[in-house]
Amino acid sequence: MNLFNKNDLKISTLVGFIAGLLAIPTLQNIGASLDFLKGALVVIGLSVFTPVGYLFACWLSRWWPVMIQFIKFGITGGLNALIYLSVLNLLISTTNIAAGLYYSLFVSIAFIISVINSYLWNKYWVFRASGTDGGSGEFIKFVLVNLVGFLINVGAASFVVNVVGAPGGISGELWANFGAVSAVAITLFWNFIGIKFIVFKK
Repeated sequence: MNLFNKNDLKISTLVGFIAGLLAIPTLQNIGASLDFLKGALVVIGLSVFTPVGYLFACWLSRWWPVMIQFIKFGITGGLNALIYLSVLNLLISTTNIAAGLYYSLFVSIAFIISVINSYLWNKYWVFRASGTDGGSGEFIKFVLVNLVGFLINVGAASFVVNVVGAPGGISGELWANFGAVSAVAITLFWNFIGIKFIVFKK
């Protein structure tokens, strides 16, 4: 059974467009030289990549229906990651601090902002849980799942940046982003399982 939905295709394209816009300042902060054309290619590339990913998941849903939710979770997760990285890079570029205790604080702030965005997208688009009670119990479970994700995220990012440290020849800003991306990848599967089976289970 193919679970294709035109509105989901449109939303995934919009999410890709927003993600492309958020990617530009993050790429610039880690040293990428982006003129207008390259920036436009980033935006167009993500605007095309996300709906293609959605269509691929629709094809896979013939055998694994959960793939629709997983790819939508991945698409919004990509947006959350870029919000996270954008906030992190804004704080790094504003303060010129890319390591130490302040880095861990910056990661925490960025993570909290991205979690707020995550709740809205997951409730109303990914898991379509608008029919759930939506009360304090649901929100508390969401916070608890994300608290575990938060601890994994901050711990992994801080370990990569503050314990492993940047190898020679790699800038502090680039390594700080590598640490952040590594942490996002580690928490992806935990968040999907926790949100699907604990927060928005039907």
